[in-house]
Amino acid sequence: MTLDDLRVFVAVCRAGSLSAVARELGCTQSAVSQHVRRLEREVGVALVERQPRGVVPTGAGSVLRQAAEEGISGLDLALRRLAELARGDGGVVRIATGSATVRHFMASAVADFRRRYPGVSLEFRTENSSRSCFAALQEPGLDLAWVTLGEPVRGVEQRPVARLPWVLAVPADDELAGRERIEAAELAGLRLIGLPEGSTSRARLESAYTELGMVTTASETSVADWDTAVLLVELGVGHAVVPDLPGWPSPAGSGLRFVPVPELSPLTVGWAVRRWDTLSASARAFADTVARHTGGT
Repeated sequence: MTLDDLRVFVAVCRAGSLSAVARELGCTQSAVSQHVRRLEREVGVALVERQPRGVVPTGAGSVLRQAAEEGISGLDLALRRLAELARGDGGVVRIATGSATVRHFMASAVADFRRRYPGVSLEFRTENSSRSCFAALQEPGLDLAWVTLGEPVRGVEQRPVARLPWVLAVPADDELAGRERIEAAELAGLRLIGLPEGSTSRARLESAYTELGMVTTASETSVADWDTAVLLVELGVGHAVVPDLPGWPSPAGSGLRFVPVPELSPLTVGWAVRRWDTLSASARAFADTVARHTGGT
């Protein structure tokens, strides 16, 4: 069993296709199959099951895949750290984020970090959901992911940074704009713009509604991110329940108002990493800088 065998096997499990991995690696499908067969001979059980539309890991294959992914990601991270030490430079910090993350949570932190650590480069990779950020952490080279915290994820450590109360975004001329708070029950009478499909924030909001025994009116309008929901409110499309994010337009400078909905449980956001104790000093410093600027600890 070689490291290449394990890398190819993990790639096959992720892609669900021998031919796709062969194209990615620039080799033949037979060569990819040989890596998998060599592992199967060594462990004595089938690791993948051939199906009409590709391959899927067997039960034994899933066990090996999980262990291999954790081991390979740790090794890749260590090799990268060693290369940075050998070069003697500050290295690179690679971060996976949602589309609205940098603007709302990291703008001042990035400026502060670049001033304090001019030799360190920051690379941002935009993902469309917290789920895809967790998946990206399994790939080599990524240090940190900023996510909406949810259920535990195998092989990933989550660290909360901020709790975001929910607010109702309304146009400034709306009859609700002058209110100090909105009761959750009042939301049932509004046609709300839907948060991103499949997002953790949407799931958390719907869970909060359920806890309060609420049934809200489904909207025909849904969005890809929080900023778009607020933009549609400003354009008069409807109302939106969104997290109270840093950097929303101030009431004095926009046509919007954000009215608190204190009955809804706050949304928790923060960092996800493979292992905190293996992060580079630069990655830890960036994570701490963002936490400090967002009021986290």
